[in-house]
Amino acid sequence: MPDLFPRLTRADSRLALIVADESWTYAELAGAALEHVALLERTGVERGDRVAVWAQPNLSTAAAMIGNAAAGVATVPLNPKLGLSELRHIFNDSEPRLAFCAEGCDVPHEITSVPSLHAAHAPNPAALPPLAVDDTPTLILYTSGTTGPPKGVVITRRNIAANLDALTEAWEWTERDTVVHSLPLIHAHGLVLGLLGSLRVGGALHYVPRFTPASIGQALVDARHEQTVLFAVPTMFHRIAEAAEHDSGLCEALRQPRLLVSGSAGLSLREHDHIQTLTGRGVHERYGLTETLINCGVPASHAPMPGYVGPPLPGVELKLVDDRRREIDAYDDQTIGEVVVRSAAVFAGYLNRDDATAAVLDDEGWFYTGDLATRTESGAIRILGRRSTDLIKTGGYRVGAGEIEACLLEHPSVREVAVVGIPDDDLGQRIAAFVVLRPGEHRDPAALTSFVAEHLSPHKRPRDIHFTAELPRNAMGKVQKKLLGS
Repeated sequence: MPDLFPRLTRADSRLALIVADESWTYAELAGAALEHVALLERTGVERGDRVAVWAQPNLSTAAAMIGNAAAGVATVPLNPKLGLSELRHIFNDSEPRLAFCAEGCDVPHEITSVPSLHAAHAPNPAALPPLAVDDTPTLILYTSGTTGPPKGVVITRRNIAANLDALTEAWEWTERDTVVHSLPLIHAHGLVLGLLGSLRVGGALHYVPRFTPASIGQALVDARHEQTVLFAVPTMFHRIAEAAEHDSGLCEALRQPRLLVSGSAGLSLREHDHIQTLTGRGVHERYGLTETLINCGVPASHAPMPGYVGPPLPGVELKLVDDRRREIDAYDDQTIGEVVVRSAAVFAGYLNRDDATAAVLDDEGWFYTGDLATRTESGAIRILGRRSTDLIKTGGYRVGAGEIEACLLEHPSVREVAVVGIPDDDLGQRIAAFVVLRPGEHRDPAALTSFVAEHLSPHKRPRDIHFTAELPRNAMGKVQKKLLGS
């Protein structure tokens, strides 16, 4: 499709967005976006500028993001929960001309580098001019900052269109689908897939502002006459499954969607089994990064593949490489390598950081993800974690932390776990597991160590077991391993 959002270019009465108890049709969303374009013009914002948008769960937030795209302005989505220090870093780095916040939402008064603009839209139905699929920067998405200050990832219209079209093919995603999700509108999963993906295919998005299992269940019930797809992260699926054990209505609601999609981290085998047992249907996983958008996904035509994120998406080239960036030609599901990808969805670079871009993106367009994986004979990818935190070199062996975590999650006493490598004078690194037990279970480190040794191999057993009440996580539910073992 040469137009980024074809359905917004005509005055269409089809439902586009539901946020809480408010909704807009495509024509109303287009009208609100055009009001935002006029607002940008009145305030002196020009094509090529950047505008920060506080990603509040509000219809006006969506109008601002679409309006920015229509005006050729790049959106810098801001997490409303950002601390002042990180907020200042993003403002200083991206230098937005102004910042937008929906009416009634508070923003920090300390941010004075750009004028803050509060606005609400009561749109008249209209049609948006076509948005050409080209290399215009559309989003500046900031990384989580695990390897230094957060970096701005420049995502273009072409990146977005290429990735969403690949997902449309893999997931058989059409205008008949209503996506239900409660993910923050600041990352690829919630913003690009959830919001922009729904608009590109011409379907609808039912956005749940505050996640609870009950609120997701209600959204699915409300959309029972529609064909639905549920997007969530593993932490959400875990909580939904726990609640569904005691709620037959929630179980029934989970049977409705055409597709259950999990991403941003691996969904444990136990969680796959739990949901399958409760609802009679499985979860399809996908894998991506902010810089590449989505690289792999289990196709809708294929049964769920617990433990695997499926093959590369259409149009995505993928290879595994060793520590010296030499290609690994192994399809044995045993040999570990770093995932490297090339596609039209790979980002345009880091904002103001040519050095950082050159470190991960080579001259042939291959992006080095830093993620470790194995590959099956059929090409399905099994992600084992980050090279920086999840490749443990112990006693001459290379061990993936994700494999040990998956094993420990099969133990009946373990609720959550994170595995890291701790410096060791003898082994180089020793394996340490941080374990959250299920309620009522007793601490028995020897039993957990033996469990891994028996199910994997002795050299993969944790030397240290630390019991903790919870694991540190970021806004997307990913465990922050840099806070463990230090």
